Amino acid sequence: MRALKQTIATVGILLLSLPITYVAKAESTNDTLNRASEQLEQNQQTILQKEKEQQAINEEVNTIQQNVQALDQEISSSEQSLADVETKISEIQKLIEQKKEEIVLLQDKVYAREDIMEKRLVALQHSDRTTIVIDTLINSESIGNFFERVGAVATILDADQNIVEQQQADINQIEEEKKEIDKQEQLLVSQQAELETKRVELEQKRIKRNQALVALQDKYQSLSAEITLAEKEKSTIQSKISTIQDQIKKEEEAAKARAVELAKAKKAKEEAVVQQTVAPPPTAPKKQTTTQTTKKDSDTSSKSGKELYVSATAYSHEDTKNDVTYLGYNIKKNPNMKLIAVDPGVIPLGSKVWVEGYGVAIAGDTGGAIIGHKIDVLMPSSAKALQWGRKTVKIKILD
Repeated sequence: MRALKQTIATVGILLLSLPITYVAKAESTNDTLNRASEQLEQNQQTILQKEKEQQAINEEVNTIQQNVQALDQEISSSEQSLADVETKISEIQKLIEQKKEEIVLLQDKVYAREDIMEKRLVALQHSDRTTIVIDTLINSESIGNFFERVGAVATILDADQNIVEQQQADINQIEEEKKEIDKQEQLLVSQQAELETKRVELEQKRIKRNQALVALQDKYQSLSAEITLAEKEKSTIQSKISTIQDQIKKEEEAAKARAVELAKAKKAKEEAVVQQTVAPPPTAPKKQTTTQTTKKDSDTSSKSGKELYVSATAYSHEDTKNDVTYLGYNIKKNPNMKLIAVDPGVIPLGSKVWVEGYGVAIAGDTGGAIIGHKIDVLMPSSAKALQWGRKTVKIKILD
């Protein structure tokens, strides 16, 4: 009887503890589910925030694309402006070359008249001009011849005056052409500076556009990566919630089964008391719980100082039979020396001359074809002479 009472008491205590255990486990599982739901809600808010940021970036992308299109138009306009400046520079260079050639022709005319005027002056030095005119008129054979001679004398005097006037006009024209060349050269420098400035501005616009695109792309990719990570976290949390819900369902089913067992045990207890028999205590089935762990995934001049324009060709010691120049320079032994062949009437022999595109040289040679405003520059070889070709260049007689 005593053993029966002890058994009944043990069964009673076991039956009372079972609901408490299941209630505690159910509360713990519900807390886990609530925390997971809160985490899911927070994750969903994060995703929504990131999607708003992504939408803002999309709008920013559209704005930047419009800015890029405007920059592209500016770049296209700048490129056209560059082409216009380059065309203008080319036209200025052609004009300068044309003016140089015109100066050479005028200089040759002046040079030719100087010889005529020099002879006229020599003739006048030996005979007084008035005496020549009087002798010419007195020696006339008749009145008709007298008037013919008067006309001839007038023609000669007019011709002399015309020569002087034309000479002065050509000299004035040369000076005007030189001024025009200087003006065009200054304009050329200005245009070249403008061209370089436009090139720099164009490059800066390209850099600015590319930097904006790269920065936007990096920001968009970073945000996309964050959204992808948040989506993965959301999926993980949802999976966790699903697992917890399954666990709760299983626990509820187990609780129902325990309730049935409890009812049976209670009935058996009553029968045992009545029958005074010992019933074996019910054995509690082992509770199987499943746990699931998740991992998070994670994902950057002819006189000193005088300036002239001349037509310049080139030659070398390979092109001549005599290796020694008019002033005694051996150009075969010194092929690299700076020396030019000149017309001594235009550029004094032995003078030091600066030649555009060649440098400072000695006027140390002459040539049969070098007449008037022409020079021949010395080159170290025939190939270099051919490479020089024929040019119209500016020269300055230094001393």
